[in-house]
Amino acid sequence: MTRGFKSIETKHYEERDAFFAGLARVSRRSFLKLAGVSAGIALGKGLVTPHGFQLVEMADAAERFTFAYISDTHLYPRALNDRFVRAILKAVDDVNNLQPQPDFVLMGGDLAQLGRKAELDLGRDILKAVKAPIRMMVGEHDWFLDLGEYWKSLFGPEHYSFDHKGVHFVTIMSVQEKDFWTERGLKPEERMQIVAGLDNGIQSRFEVGEAGREWLKNDLAKVDKKTPLVVFSHSPLYKYYRPWNFWTEDADEVQAILRPFEHVTVIHGHTHQLLTNRIDNIHFHGMLSTAWPWPYAPEGLPKITIQQNRADPFDQFDGCGDGSVDVMESGLVDALYNLWDRNPVTVRASYVTSNGAQDTPPRTKLPSY
Repeated sequence: MTRGFKSIETKHYEERDAFFAGLARVSRRSFLKLAGVSAGIALGKGLVTPHGFQLVEMADAAERFTFAYISDTHLYPRALNDRFVRAILKAVDDVNNLQPQPDFVLMGGDLAQLGRKAELDLGRDILKAVKAPIRMMVGEHDWFLDLGEYWKSLFGPEHYSFDHKGVHFVTIMSVQEKDFWTERGLKPEERMQIVAGLDNGIQSRFEVGEAGREWLKNDLAKVDKKTPLVVFSHSPLYKYYRPWNFWTEDADEVQAILRPFEHVTVIHGHTHQLLTNRIDNIHFHGMLSTAWPWPYAPEGLPKITIQQNRADPFDQFDGCGDGSVDVMESGLVDALYNLWDRNPVTVRASYVTSNGAQDTPPRTKLPSY
């Protein structure tokens, strides 16, 4: 009996290995078609199969490549709230299981919830498990306890740029606020609590700020205008919904700095939702959160955004996820949203370039938020 069991087990693993070897030869487009058919069968049977993985197609590495993203983890100390810890660990596993591995991983800001040392240390320690190189971006929840002092000691400057395979990448701190705390005599913890809230009538709107815009101008002055440009910011570099601070006050001025470049893509976090926009030649993609999904705002939603349907409040992972970005030869991107308890959604550069006329992602048949 034991010998027969081992034989069956060996055959099972051989079949499994052959199956995954076959999957590795399937293109992303073909795989997503197959996944869509499988999902349709599952839904027809009243079943929903969550997707905790992605297959990413890599073209010539000299011209085309992929990076992954994890954003808005909002970590508390593990003893206080381990739900968000479990979520970032899930995202790290997703990214580490990508084959081939992405060229790098972007952490899109709001690593911590209240900017405390224990929260930032926890996030840093978890991210050490990521196989690919990590690129960090700061969010307001990381910043306003000590105005970024500890975050910078861990991860470096809030503004920086780098070149990778013909693309110029810029990471810019977009969540500056005008000083509302000194005059009121607020303690750092009080300042952080206010910034962490929404629509409180005290804090100003986010902005890149004069110093940040000057840094951006100086950085881009040395870059040829034909070079593809990808910008990482935490808040969207446009004006979506002011009461919730889904908004960057000096977005028009920042866009004017970016507009001379032929191909510009902005990848942002903060809004915790699948969000797509185009302004002139600038494409915008909002990242998913690993912590929780935000509802769509009651006004200002970009017209080409394909909304997620309402999240299930009894499912901690619904409406959350991580993802990957396929940077094409043109420098524009296809963004793959890996929604953990739903089918993945790809928003292609052709969809954004055509203002929604081509390659439209599937629209939900259920109510949105």
